[in-house]
Amino acid sequence: MLVHQLPASPSNLRVRTWRRLQELGAVALKQSVYVLPDSAEAREDFEWLKVEIQGSGGEASVFLADAVDPAADAELVEEFRRSRQAAYAVLAAELQRSQRSALSKSRKPMTGRRDQLTRHRQRLAAIEKIDFFGAAGRDRVQALLSAAEGKGGGAGAPAKTGESSGQYTNRLWVTRPLPGVDRMSSAWLIRRFIDPAARFDFCADAQAAPAGSVSFDMFGGEFTHRGQHCTFETLCAHFAIAEPAVLRLAQVVHDVDLKDGYFGAPDGPTVGAAIEGLQLACADDHALLEQGIGLFEALYRSFAQQPAPGPKPVARRRPTIRPK
Repeated sequence: MLVHQLPASPSNLRVRTWRRLQELGAVALKQSVYVLPDSAEAREDFEWLKVEIQGSGGEASVFLADAVDPAADAELVEEFRRSRQAAYAVLAAELQRSQRSALSKSRKPMTGRRDQLTRHRQRLAAIEKIDFFGAAGRDRVQALLSAAEGKGGGAGAPAKTGESSGQYTNRLWVTRPLPGVDRMSSAWLIRRFIDPAARFDFCADAQAAPAGSVSFDMFGGEFTHRGQHCTFETLCAHFAIAEPAVLRLAQVVHDVDLKDGYFGAPDGPTVGAAIEGLQLACADDHALLEQGIGLFEALYRSFAQQPAPGPKPVARRRPTIRPK
């Protein structure tokens, strides 16, 4: 933990310190209190920043802290993941814009595109360096970069294999703690269409998953983000689940999870707010996941009874009637 107090001058010290904390991947625990996972490199980084702050007339101390409340510890880990996921999402959006620009008439010179891809690679490496707990979104950025570099693994839809779910029957499915929209919806999809007897558990990363389990929506997992698609979409494609209500759910999940507004799903903000409420109301991950599964079952049944929302009507100006 780094606890600091900055002087009023120099005026750029506050911005400089904030940028340095972002580069290190630190998360704010409260105002002027930042944390990193305990490691020799993290301690050294904080110590150097402490020296810089003190050299500019500020105060700073570095502490080693043990978490007493396991729930608070899990929430802190999830906050690290959220921060890195947001960084991956920003980079993915920039890559998508670059791809659209490359396909337009005003193409950049090849040298300029190579330089831009190099900068994107460097930014990805910088995020990966501080992605301490395997946040979602890395695979999507990697696929976009590979597609831009002409290496395959493009950002299109995942291949539809229609693979039988027989080998995935009565399995233990493992994902990250504090489930959100993609994990809740994917668990619902698994139990509804793939493995009715599915059991769910949580672990920090795919390498720590129990032997014989199936990992989903986690870095290195069997089913996770592919290209521009979230885990829910990956599962739909892999098992050829194409019911209209499910595809409408997929659009909602995509927009809420990836925050790119790709489908413009009108139900997205409401579903996102409901999930945030569930996360605040349920302290236990298993209970939270079951509540989320119930939410998506209700949405599925509702969507199955409704026609898909059409495009919003275009507002037309009334003709001006002039007196004769």
